[in-house]
Amino acid sequence: MEKINIHWQYPLPRKGLLGALDKFIGPGATRAEIWLQIVPAVLAGIGAPVYAILKGVHWNTAQLVLAGLFAFDMTGGIVTNATSTAKRWYHREGQGFWHHLIFTAVHVIHLFIVAWLFRALDWGFFGVTSSYLLVASIIILKAPLYLQRPLAYLLYAIALLISIYGFAPTVGLEWFLPFFYLKLLISHLLREEPYRPLSET
Repeated sequence: MEKINIHWQYPLPRKGLLGALDKFIGPGATRAEIWLQIVPAVLAGIGAPVYAILKGVHWNTAQLVLAGLFAFDMTGGIVTNATSTAKRWYHREGQGFWHHLIFTAVHVIHLFIVAWLFRALDWGFFGVTSSYLLVASIIILKAPLYLQRPLAYLLYAIALLISIYGFAPTVGLEWFLPFFYLKLLISHLLREEPYRPLSET
């Protein structure tokens, strides 16, 4: 069995622009973690508008750019928040209920933009999806730690049902809600052990 190295201690963020990056992805990210965050996100950011064009969706330039930005953000966010570097940073001592709820609540802006610009002012979509995000986040955060993971997966499964059966698909952005809830309910909210390379022992 591979030797396990769990290390909650993180280096201090660097100064300047690199320090801003450290505070975003967590200080001490390995080269492999950085590549995992960047490459799929860039490919998704390119692929999403190309997919929409090939599908024949009639979007303007702004919508194509936004789709690319959403894909970059969601894909990068799924991976980044799942890294052990981000886990030990976002779940460090002093980061509590309100820090995590605010992080997820800010993403309601994404849902607003989708409802407004991609679903012809579909406020029912916005109301249901944003309410579900906030309620599910509160349930996960308020649950005992040992129940948070199974609850998060259950709530994510329900989110998938909402995205598939609750509304007509957002053509060209069919992937958006599954990625959106995966990033927030699973990747970000769950506190998990920060496994580290043995070189850091």
